[in-house]
Amino acid sequence: MTSPIRVLLVDDQELIRVGFRMVLEAEPDIAVVGEASDGRQAVARAAALEPDVVLMDIRMPGLDGIAATETIVRERPLTRVLVLTTFDLDEYAFGAIRAGASGFLLKDAQRHEMISALRAVHRGDAVLAPRVTRMLLEHVAPRLGASSAGPDSADAARVADLTDREHDVFLAIGRGLTNAEIARTLYVGESTVKTHVGRVLAKLEARDRIHAVILAHRLGLVPDDPAGGSRAQA
Repeated sequence: MTSPIRVLLVDDQELIRVGFRMVLEAEPDIAVVGEASDGRQAVARAAALEPDVVLMDIRMPGLDGIAATETIVRERPLTRVLVLTTFDLDEYAFGAIRAGASGFLLKDAQRHEMISALRAVHRGDAVLAPRVTRMLLEHVAPRLGASSAGPDSADAARVADLTDREHDVFLAIGRGLTNAEIARTLYVGESTVKTHVGRVLAKLEARDRIHAVILAHRLGLVPDDPAGGSRAQA
């Protein structure tokens, strides 16, 4: 039997933690192993409990979610952090992505969206819902090195170095597809997709899938309008 996904809940509001726990523990493949009400507790409990995924709030007293994310990702590279944020994706959440978070989960997300996001992050996918992708491009890209003049020649050169199959995988990542969805689209095995994704990120010198999404949009290879192709991870 497959071990359940071990989740640590981090939020300074107890009622939010209670609500998330009720939703997640109703799933047979998810186990909430602990809670924390601030960043310092999150770091300590992540070390003690060794969760697979941390559901991380950003604005908390004391140590905030950005600093906590950076520490957890550095000390436990196999633990994924999924950031809780508001609809407008405040600048604090952008900082968490730079710190190594694997994606965003909107606080008004539906039950199935939260569960899908946790499973996707646990599989190693980055989570970017369609409406998040657009705001990410508008607000995060400049902070991650994008220029108003568009991508530089080095970006284009690295993309040109991709093989045809790697280019297909890159475009699929840019559209927000998970590894499983890419496998179905390209008629290959999921393990093959994982290998291609690793090579794509290495060749593009992208830290993670989120940076690859930004680059694909900056290069104009996929539509900026979520309705035109970007989808939520599932």
